[in-house]
Formats: sequence, structure tokens, C-alpha cells
Amino acid sequence: MAPHASSDVAATSAVNGSRPAPLFTVNSPNVVYTDNEIKSKYAYHTTDVSRTADNKLVATPKTTTYDFKVDRKVGKLGVMMVGLGGNNGSTVTAGLIANRRGLSWETREGKQAANYYGSVVMGSTIKLGTDSKTGDEINIPFHDVLPMAHPNDLVVGGWDISSMNLADAMDRAQVLEPGLKQLVRKEMAEIKPLPSIYYPDFIASNQEDRADNVIEGSKACWAHVEHIQKDIREFKANNGLDKVVVMWTANTERYADIIPGVNDTADNLLNSIKTGHLEVAPSTVFAVASILENAPFINGSPQNTFVPGAIDFAQKQGAYIGGDDFKSGQTKMKSALVDFLINAGIKLTSIASYNHLGNNDGKNLSSQKQFRSKEISKSNVVDDMVAANKILYDEEEHPDHTVVIKYMPAVGDNKRALDEYYAEIFCGGHQTISLFNICEDSLLASPLIIDLVLITEMMTRITWKADGETEYKGFHSILSVLSYMLKAPMTPPGTPVVNALGKQRSALINIFRACVGLQPESEMTLEHKLL
Repeated sequence: MAPHASSDVAATSAVNGSRPAPLFTVNSPNVVYTDNEIKSKYAYHTTDVSRTADNKLVATPKTTTYDFKVDRKVGKLGVMMVGLGGNNGSTVTAGLIANRRGLSWETREGKQAANYYGSVVMGSTIKLGTDSKTGDEINIPFHDVLPMAHPNDLVVGGWDISSMNLADAMDRAQVLEPGLKQLVRKEMAEIKPLPSIYYPDFIASNQEDRADNVIEGSKACWAHVEHIQKDIREFKANNGLDKVVVMWTANTERYADIIPGVNDTADNLLNSIKTGHLEVAPSTVFAVASILENAPFINGSPQNTFVPGAIDFAQKQGAYIGGDDFKSGQTKMKSALVDFLINAGIKLTSIASYNHLGNNDGKNLSSQKQFRSKEISKSNVVDDMVAANKILYDEEEHPDHTVVIKYMPAVGDNKRALDEYYAEIFCGGHQTISLFNICEDSLLASPLIIDLVLITEMMTRITWKADGETEYKGFHSILSVLSYMLKAPMTPPGTPVVNALGKQRSALINIFRACVGLQPESEMTLEHKLL
């Protein structure tokens, strides 16, 4: 996939990789623009809370000053997907081609044009501020807050245990309209996945018939790590790339057991790979290889790829990782609705989530061990919201939460998701909310893949230092800023996990605003209320 030229300007209204003038600049003594960098000094306001001897709470406002530096040069970016020939890999690749070429095609409902709907980076806006003359809110594309890569410029490659080229894989997936498939078929047929590693114990046995494109060996070994490293280096060199992001979008694996001496530290994990321990998953081997190549690795499936040893290794190497599990349809609705109910003072007492789907993901999840990984990622998404409200829930109380997934081949990629939320309301009353959600799985996941790649790359160009420090440094290895796109977001050890959708998006937006010296946009609108 030959990319267009990359953008290397500041915030721009880039379309199809073009290079227009900056969309906005910040008029502040705390912000400095150079040809290569944006530098800002930012006052971060928080509230420290302490307890007195008689258990009273004392809130103390706190201000910490940080310096941020953003590298304005985007460079040429590539993404390597593990599971390139799967539903997500083939769909996102076809979508990138369609957008790059500005394609349109006929459907039963009329002409459809390529777009990036579903991508928070490419399809949403944020409030920049208020027009001083008219009082109108000024909203700008999210993509234009900082100098970001454009998805039309992405170079795509990757691995798959199936040798099928992406044109045939696209047909096998049964996701895209025939008219679109015909327009991109030639380019898709030229893309063939690299051989991948295949450890049968980690994915369902019903996937064995796909495994005709595998690297020799059925358990972890250092040769596999080196093979993947070589693939990343060659992909980068052959395409003249500045950076590569590696994305796991392959089948859900079973959970790996956490065993002291095996995968609990970086040294133990590396030794376990070298000695071929059977409890090292393929995704963990890919993660280790990516870390060694300083290629950020994002886990889009629910398994515990990042065992403690993998996290330890990433931190020691200063490499970026993120996960777990794409948050696309049913779970995104859940994290928004539960946040709304509990914040409204309504006591949610049970959640029953059922879905059935007929794609290969559903087939793989029909195996109990793989389903257990998905059940965990789907079940924990309400924990922080419940824990935040001690009026409704005591220390040991939690809503009943059941997750069921069934494989139904007839519905294909159009997953049927049914949810019932049962809650206590005023003076013994009850409220039941039932949702029926048809999620076109891969068409929801593909924009998330794009967002994860673009935001991850952006984070590699942001550095910071606290007031008084001399050296800039990068963010923590665990990119919790990606939480908005992930069901089971990882956070640095000892920091809280946030699942509430609104908080996740606000965190992402406000970090980007801080990088250009802007405070979080207040929703107080005092200028309209103090009249």
C-alpha cells in the first residue's frame, strides 16, 4: 500500500494527506512554536484529600507545573497486524485503500462513499473555545489538535496463520459490500500475510484448518522472537518507515497462568521463552519481539498477553504497550450507560449481557478457555463506577453481572447483543432497561484500530518534565491514554483503572490540550450564567 506524503505541520485540517496551513495557534506566553517542536508550560490543578485524627476530610487544591514538548514531524508510519487476514485486518486494510482513493460504490440503499465514521480521531470534534464576539462555541476536528499522522498515509503489513491473500480473506470475512470489494480487489490481492507463530494450546482447536502459514515450532522459543524482530525490521526498511506500531488483532487466546519463576519478571519471562515453557503465549512472544524493536505493541484481544514479566520488560526497555481488547459495540454502550445510571443516583443491581455472532471470532470463542478470556474483559468494565459511589454500594456490594456468548454462523459478522439492566429506584421501585444492539463487529473495530495506531504514534512524539527538572522524558510504558478504545484498559501499577467512557475521552482530549498549553475546557459557562 503506497502511502501519500506524511504531514509534518502543527494542528492542521489535513485531508487525504495534504499539507495545509495550521488550523489554529495558541496565543500565550506559555507556548512556543519552532519549526520542529511545540513547547508548552502547563499548570496542572488537582485536589489532595487527607483525613484528620477524627476522620474528617480535608481537601487541598494543588498545582503542579509541567513542561510539554511535541515533535511536529510525523514521519512515515506503518502498522503490522497480527491476524492481518482476519475479519478486522482485511476490513481495515480495504477501508484504508477506499479512503485513500476516495472511492464510492453502489449499495442497495444507494451510493456509499468511503469515510472514517467510528474513529474518534477522524470522525469527532472537540471544543476549542468560545468566539469572543458571538459567544458561539468553536469546535475543531480531533485530528487537528496536534500534528498527527493521517490514516490515508499508513503502510499496512503483518502476519497470519492463514496464507490467504487479503482479497480472498475479504471474501471469507463476508463484511464488506460487493461493490467496494470489487474496487479494492486488485490491491488487496497483492497483500499476503507473513507466516505467523502457532501454538495450538492457546487458541481453539477449530482454528487448526486455517493454520497453513506458520513458522516452524509449536511452542515458545527465542528463534520465534528473532524471526518476528527480523520481519519488523524488514517491513520498516522495505517501506522507508520512521515508525512501526504492532497490533494484535488475531484470535482470542486462553489466559496464561501466572507462575512464579516463569512469567513474573522480565528475566524469568525471557528465560522461559528460551527454554520453551508451555505457558508462554504467542501474543506474548510478539510483544517481546516488538519491545526489542522499540515498536509499540497494542493488544486488541482479551487475553493476558501482558503477563507481569512482559510489563516489567517493557518498562525496562522504555517501550510502549497498551491493551486489552477492542471496545467497540456492546461494552462501549455498557460503560456509557452504567456511568449515567450510577451518576444519576440509580442503584444498578444486575446486568445480563448476551450476544451471539457467526464470524471466526465467535467460532474461536465457542471454546470455553478462550471464552473465559472474553468474559473477564467484558465483566470488569463497571467496577470503578460502582466503587466510586459508596452511597449506593457498600464495600462488599456489586451488581450481579453475567456475560454469555454463543456462536451462530448464520448471522456472520453482524453480532446480536442483548443487555438487560435492572436497578433499584426511589422508595422500593425498580427500573429495567433492555437493549438490542446489532453490532457489525469488524466495521466497528476497524476505526478503533486506526485510532489506536494514530494515538500511539502521537504519544511517541510527546515528552515532558516537571518544574525544576532539566531532562524531558516520555510517558509511562503502559499507555493508559488508550483506554477509550479498550475494554480492559491497562494502567501503570498502583494507579486506578478508569472504565467510564466520558472520563476516558476527557483524559485523552485534555492531555492533548495540555500539550498546546490549553487548560481543560470548562463546561461551567459562567460567562452566560453570571448576567
